[in-house]
Amino acid sequence: MKKLALLLLAGATALTTFAWGQKGHDVVAYIAECHLTQAAADSVAAIFNGRSAVYWSNWLDNASHTPEYAYTKSWHYKNINEDVAYADAPLNPEGDVVRAIREQIALLSDVKSTKGQKELALKILIHCVGDMHQPMHMGRLSDRGGNNHKLKYFDHDSNLHSIWDGSLLNSGHAWSYTEWQNQIDRLGEIDEAMEAMGNVDDWAQQTHTIAIRVYNYFPQGMKVSYDQIAAWTPVIEQQLLRGGLRLARILNAIFDPESKDNPADF
Repeated sequence: MKKLALLLLAGATALTTFAWGQKGHDVVAYIAECHLTQAAADSVAAIFNGRSAVYWSNWLDNASHTPEYAYTKSWHYKNINEDVAYADAPLNPEGDVVRAIREQIALLSDVKSTKGQKELALKILIHCVGDMHQPMHMGRLSDRGGNNHKLKYFDHDSNLHSIWDGSLLNSGHAWSYTEWQNQIDRLGEIDEAMEAMGNVDDWAQQTHTIAIRVYNYFPQGMKVSYDQIAAWTPVIEQQLLRGGLRLARILNAIFDPESKDNPADF
C-alpha cells in the first residue's frame, strides 16, 4: 500500500508539472472565444466540427513529440541571446513561433486551403499565440529559454522556464480557465483595443522585453517564494489577457468579412 501511495503521489506530481501548459493555453483560447464575432465563431466551429478553441488549445504540445508533427518542435518559441536585439536575431532554419503564426494565418486566409489544412493550421495558431506570450518562449538561446537557468521554487529544484510554465501561475490563482477569463478579462473597449493592437513582431518583441526583465530579476540559484509570486502574477495575468485578445483579433480578421483588419497585416 505504501508503494502504491508513493506511485500515485509521483503521478500526481508529474501531472501538476504540466498544469499551466494546459491551463494557460485554455485561458488564452477561452478569452479569444469570448471576443469572437458571430461570423468568426461560426467558422471556427465549422472547422473544428463543433469543438471549441479551448478543446484544441494544448494539442500541439503533445503532437510536437510525435513523428508526424515533429517538424513543429521549434515552432513554440523564438530564443534570442542576451547580446542580440530582437530585430537582429538569426532565424532558426527549422522555424520559430513568429513565423509559425504568420504561416498559419496565411493558410487560414487562403481560399484554396482544404478543410484539413485549415483545421491543422487553426490548432497550431491557437497554441502558438499562447506560447508567444509566455516570456521564456522568447528567452535566451544560450540556456534553452531558461531551461538551464537553475532555481529553487520554495525548497524544490526547478528552473526559470518551468516556474514560468506553471509554478507562478498556479501559485498565484487556483482558478479554472473560465474563472481566469472572468477575473482578468474586464478591460473597457478602448483599453481592450490598445492591448490587441500591433502585429506579430510587435507582440513577440514586447514579450522578449519582459523576458529580459525576468532574467534580470531571477539570478541563477535564486530561491523563489511568496514575494516573487506576488510580484509576477500581475504580469502573467496581463500576458494571458493579451494573448487571448490578440488571438481573437487575428481570428476575426481571418473569418469575418466585416473586420477592419487585414490578415496579411499581421
